[in-house]
Amino acid sequence: MTLKIQKKPIVAYLGPKGTFCEQAAKKYFSSDRVTLVPYPSIGAVFDVVENGQTEFGVVPVENSLDGSVRLTLDLLFKKKMMVSGEIEHRIIHNLIVKSGTRLNEIKVVISHPQALAQCRLFLEKKLPKAQLKEVNSTARAVELLNQMNNAGAIGADIAAKNKKMVILARHIEDDPNNFTRFFILSNRDKPPTGSDKTSLIFSVKDAPGSLYRILKVFAGNNINLTKIESRPERGKPWKYIFYVDFEGHRNEAKNRSALDDMEKQCIFVKVLGSYPRSNL
Repeated sequence: MTLKIQKKPIVAYLGPKGTFCEQAAKKYFSSDRVTLVPYPSIGAVFDVVENGQTEFGVVPVENSLDGSVRLTLDLLFKKKMMVSGEIEHRIIHNLIVKSGTRLNEIKVVISHPQALAQCRLFLEKKLPKAQLKEVNSTARAVELLNQMNNAGAIGADIAAKNKKMVILARHIEDDPNNFTRFFILSNRDKPPTGSDKTSLIFSVKDAPGSLYRILKVFAGNNINLTKIESRPERGKPWKYIFYVDFEGHRNEAKNRSALDDMEKQCIFVKVLGSYPRSNL
């Protein structure tokens, strides 16, 4: 008898290795059951999922301190794919150095601009004279330490471990309630579990009461909105689209009824997907 060897599903994530996105991917998927592959941009992750090169993709969609990731929202509008899951990951920033580097020797601190901003109080108190240098990811910042002297990087502990660096100070973020929400992208969403969330995009006519009437549809069906956000529609100045998350699966009766009503009143409605709610 010949045994059929099954390949592990490939999961694309926003790289490089050592990012918070990689940590989120490992948290969501059992790492021994999938193959994690880093990609250089959010757009690249969308592309490989859309064309079937990978089964899943993991991208950041929202940070609890800095709000939505605009590029992710724009690509969700543009691309043909589904959201099949979400994961909320606590962001813990660390000051990382080469072995032997002391705090008073650090003259430059490198990291992603968002990480530098989220550690402002630590930097002002402990390293007030250090130059701050921005790079495109926290993992890249840790990687660059090999090429520099008297330098520190702000990044994740996984990045320090990958590059054999030392964590000089842990939990240096200003606000401990710092979480990033990641979407799991796929070409299909998930069946109902009883604890679900649905994401969608819609646009309404530019007329008095248009948005109110759509929100009334949700209220009338006793549907709890967990998020609503407007974004400019590309190529149409001063025209807006709305991103909504609500509790429940799109296949539940009251949600189907609400979506049917929206289809009649909106210029367009795009359901991004229904998926199990993240549990921290």
